[in-house]
Amino acid sequence: MRARPGVRVVDADVSDDAEIGEGSSIWHLAQVREGAVLGRACVVGRGAYIGTGVHMGDHCKVQNYALVYEPAELEDGVFIGPAVVLTNDHYPRAVNPDGSLKSGHDWEPVGVTVREGASVGARATCVAPVTIGRWAMVAAGSVVVRDVPDFALVAGVPARRIRWVGRAGVPLEDLGGGRFRCPQTGTDYVEESPDRLVELEGRPA
Repeated sequence: MRARPGVRVVDADVSDDAEIGEGSSIWHLAQVREGAVLGRACVVGRGAYIGTGVHMGDHCKVQNYALVYEPAELEDGVFIGPAVVLTNDHYPRAVNPDGSLKSGHDWEPVGVTVREGASVGARATCVAPVTIGRWAMVAAGSVVVRDVPDFALVAGVPARRIRWVGRAGVPLEDLGGGRFRCPQTGTDYVEESPDRLVELEGRPA
């Protein structure tokens, strides 16, 4: 394990070929595979799995028993809830058509990308290949089968957008005329289309 100062590993299985950023913690029974790269101040909870070559940015949290299969990519500030699954196979089979056991050469892994600040709630499943947009939120127990826009709150099976959320994670107030405001931060947003919300901070209102 290539670790920087302040890394804490407690009864976890961490490959010698993994790179762990400064200030990160990996807890009991977690497994971090070869080639995985974790940024600074990440937390990997009990029993979580981080697959071969998975990339995580800074300040990510992967909660207990979540399964992050390669080639997933998590940008800075991503939250992965307990027992979340990020899949990596279009057509999963244990065997080939001739009945022989599949090996790593018999299929092409596809990944889930989770953009900056996004959250995936407990026991949700993201079916690769999908992208979860910046600061989006996937409700607990949802099944995501298509891309999630920035700032969208999606829920259900399959997951559909039900609200917009801001960086604080709380639902935005509808001001009318395609304008929204975060009740916690006061930041304004504008809906440019049904699938696109833009943050107005630093931009002309």
